[in-house]
Amino acid sequence: MTINNDNNGVFTAGAIRRAAETGVIQLPGASAAGQIQPSSLDLTLGATAWRVRASFLPGARRNVAECLEGKLFMHELDLSGGAVLERGCVYLVELRESLNLPADVSAGANPKSSTGRIDVFVRLVTDRGVAFEQVPTGYHGPLYAEISPKTFSIVVREGSSLNQLRLRSGDILLTDEELQKVHAAMPLVSDTGRIAQGLRLTVQLSGTPGEIIGFRARRHAGLIDVDKLGALDPAGYWEPIRAGGESYIILDPDEFYILASKEWLRIPPDLAAEMVAIDPLVGEFRAHYAGFFDPGFGWIEGSDQGARAVLEVRGHDAPFVLEDGQLVARLVYERLNGTPEKLYGTDMASNYQGQGLKLSKHFEPWA
Repeated sequence: MTINNDNNGVFTAGAIRRAAETGVIQLPGASAAGQIQPSSLDLTLGATAWRVRASFLPGARRNVAECLEGKLFMHELDLSGGAVLERGCVYLVELRESLNLPADVSAGANPKSSTGRIDVFVRLVTDRGVAFEQVPTGYHGPLYAEISPKTFSIVVREGSSLNQLRLRSGDILLTDEELQKVHAAMPLVSDTGRIAQGLRLTVQLSGTPGEIIGFRARRHAGLIDVDKLGALDPAGYWEPIRAGGESYIILDPDEFYILASKEWLRIPPDLAAEMVAIDPLVGEFRAHYAGFFDPGFGWIEGSDQGARAVLEVRGHDAPFVLEDGQLVARLVYERLNGTPEKLYGTDMASNYQGQGLKLSKHFEPWA
């Protein structure tokens, strides 16, 4: 069913391409064509990274360069030939893309799926920025990525892509009433759907005895090169969590887990979606870093199945019991400003279409 008649919404690939052609987005060159996804743009690292003492926001009166001239700056890294970003440290990198937004267009960013699944915390920063991941209407200027590897040290280089940008105009979010109508016409989820401020998601922690239901990251593992696909043996980086007699796990403080939603999801061709936080009072954990779903995710023509949402889970201050079927996140659906030319996983290659529980694309399949 069509939910957008006024061209407001998240920009599709065609609109992103036109924005680049008219100078709304400045891209690094012809090679950038592959950056454009069905409703998002992959952002790429520039040649220089700055190690900083702590995460920061410039505030309404300063630009990022002014902040780096102060006490936050520690040292500079050349990314042109590749460099290691150490876990537990905070880096800032100017991106190769910049923006010249009209007065009626804003932007938002998310880490890419593969970035979140290796526990690398990435947030977009702008000049005079008062919030991470948000670019206000009318913004003219550079873009920066704040990068903080949490569990694994990583290798990056100029041109590596860790996060993605969405342009948007007007009101983009579907109301619960609109979402109910879409779900009735074309089921969005494998169960009856828990719709309340978006689609509620629960965690899968049950299975046949011995079945892998999750992964826990190993500390002090080797480097991960973010640009090398399928190159690593997962056993050196992850400990499998297997189903047993009890359908729960205990999240240890400051440990990182890969789990999956109990529900199978589908993103229709005329919508996008974002995974957002639930009430933090429901438990001592965070359930996602990367949470944007392009149109077509899990959408298999002629099938009522889909793909599970992979959950990047980090425990907080106290050990916490996470039970099978527990509420962990919610998915808000967003209208597009047009019909996408290509769909995720159907018209373009994807590492995660039709996924169940799955590690990032850097690893070989679990043996």
